[in-house]
Amino acid sequence: MPDDLTWETLRTDTAYSCPGFDIVHEDVRLPDGTETDFDFLREGDSVVVLPVTTGGEVVVIEEWRQAVKRVNRALPAGSVETDDAEPRAAVARELREETGYEAGSVGHLYTAEPANGYADSVFHYFLAEGCEPTAEQDLDFNESIRVTTTAFDDLLESVREGDLRDGRSAVGIMYYALFER
Repeated sequence: MPDDLTWETLRTDTAYSCPGFDIVHEDVRLPDGTETDFDFLREGDSVVVLPVTTGGEVVVIEEWRQAVKRVNRALPAGSVETDDAEPRAAVARELREETGYEAGSVGHLYTAEPANGYADSVFHYFLAEGCEPTAEQDLDFNESIRVTTTAFDDLLESVREGDLRDGRSAVGIMYYALFER
């Protein structure tokens, strides 16, 4: 049953498309009957992984981020691909490709819509435990990633101090600290 706040989509077009996201333009009718337009970023679902080694350290990546022109410290993350049966399937792939680690077990932590006012992005957070280095990184052509490990408390402190500025990683770290620890 539709909510009385629901907008009616009259027409949808892709205004711009590139690897990783699309910009979508929609003509919509508001609940009061007003017709207008709305543009948003279509990115789809991604996974964010909090990987913990058998020794209790967290596997962290450092990656150049061109948009902010600096090295970004973060948790491994990546898109859910069309051949993934569910987000959990993307966890093993992204963890292995970005870090060379594989997990002994994987559990869902949280799902968020980080910017649902202008994007359809959905982040599925997972805890990967018993992680061990088993392979070489298998990076995409446009990825430059350095892998390190750190104590969870040090990682949490880097969020508190503003040193870890990657929002999707900070949410996962704080969620784990607040609800799972």
